[in-house]
Amino acid sequence: MSASASKGTALITGASTGIGAVYADRLAKRGYDLILVARSQQKLSEVAARLKPLGRKIETIAADLTRKEDVQRVAERLSTDASITALVNNAGTASVAKLLDAKIEDLESMINLNVTALTRLALAALPGFVARKNGLLINIASVVALAPELLNGTYSGSKAYVLNFTQALKNEVEGKGVTVQAVLPGATATPLWEKAGRPVEHLPAEIVMTAEDMVDASLAGLDQHELITIPSLPDIADWEKFEAARKALGPNLSHQKPAARYGILG
Repeated sequence: MSASASKGTALITGASTGIGAVYADRLAKRGYDLILVARSQQKLSEVAARLKPLGRKIETIAADLTRKEDVQRVAERLSTDASITALVNNAGTASVAKLLDAKIEDLESMINLNVTALTRLALAALPGFVARKNGLLINIASVVALAPELLNGTYSGSKAYVLNFTQALKNEVEGKGVTVQAVLPGATATPLWEKAGRPVEHLPAEIVMTAEDMVDASLAGLDQHELITIPSLPDIADWEKFEAARKALGPNLSHQKPAARYGILG
């Protein structure tokens, strides 16, 4: 594919393995040049070498997004490089330990990566996207955003944040030439599970999707203009009913007086 066909540059975090590496392949094939971000320069170089035959420009940035200074360095690139037209906020980590058994330092590091870094990078990229009336933001959440009883509440809470954040951003960028999407994968065959202490081989095979299928489904959802994509959900009507029920609560979430069911007189 020639450089003249470029859709701009996609910056992808967590791009050295798993979901991020597949996004790199698929977006390159869709006409994007790439900036690949991850901790390991060696793994980034290996991904770049595999993708070289696609004919896209590929740059790598070794950065640990649990470190504030590295996040700031990538954010600076996003805010100043007008060639960047897409950001895939994929870098993340999980926690499967029970909350009372978990190390608070590990949970804090996870929150910094899943929430703080994701937010800073998104808000570094979006002003330029809006100014140029062109941009794509994909935030990788998880189905545990909808199921806090799975894994532990810190991990699911961090992914619920990603979902809420994306939904709020949609309202702010509506009509400004910017597309946002939150992707909620189920269990996906990536190194994330082993790093979290529960190798993917220990999960029931029938619930585990390949990273390739997950990304392909997510991009199909993007093409169908989905704000929220749940790759394994058979019927989108189930999500629509869930959203409708949530929104139906709205008029009664805040009143001057407590609900009568509490029996508080006053």
